Amino acid sequence: MLRKNKISASLMCANFLNLAEDVTALSRGGADWLHFDIMDGTFVPNFTLGPDIVKTLRPVTKLKLDVHLMIEEPIRYVNRFAEAGSDIIVVHQEACRHLHRTIMAIKECGKIAGVSINPATNIKVLKDVLTEIDLVLVMCVNPGFAGQKFISHSVDKVKDLREMLVSYGLQDKIEIQADGNINNETSARLNFAGATNFVAGTSCIFKKGEDVYENTVKFRKHLDNLSLKP
Repeated sequence: MLRKNKISASLMCANFLNLAEDVTALSRGGADWLHFDIMDGTFVPNFTLGPDIVKTLRPVTKLKLDVHLMIEEPIRYVNRFAEAGSDIIVVHQEACRHLHRTIMAIKECGKIAGVSINPATNIKVLKDVLTEIDLVLVMCVNPGFAGQKFISHSVDKVKDLREMLVSYGLQDKIEIQADGNINNETSARLNFAGATNFVAGTSCIFKKGEDVYENTVKFRKHLDNLSLKP
């Protein structure tokens, strides 16, 4: 049985003067999730977004809200983002002093729990929490900026992660998400390796001067044409 490939549209790349219209276009075009990059200026150099933007968009869309906390000790903010209306909360392994405790805090809020790993982090660090999580986000660029060059060894990392999940019998429980310079070419490589969830930003949906709805439709069709062997 094949798992449907998902689009998680990166709102960091959207036009904030036209955000409501972009969200409508994403929904109509076939996006599955809305991806919020939350940055604290410490774990990553930039500052972006916060729980208020999640709270604002929650009543106006039925899409799942996918919150990626690129912040130090994210356990401090799990409740706030859960209360704002997040469906998925993803934290960085590298940012958590007590990763298991942080995952449990997310689960206690009734949310989908994910862990992200940076390009230089080995997937083996996740071994002891795999039975507790629902999603692994593999960063294909260094977190903090849009428009970076794709790090090619990310494909091998996704492949190794998929094999590890299979070895633990968790391949149908844990979703593999990929983020960083996602386009038709990189998503095809990552999908073949095992990823089924793609954070789409400036390299795909939010291209300057192009229509968000049309680009979402095109990427939806592309992902639907890809296949992943179980």
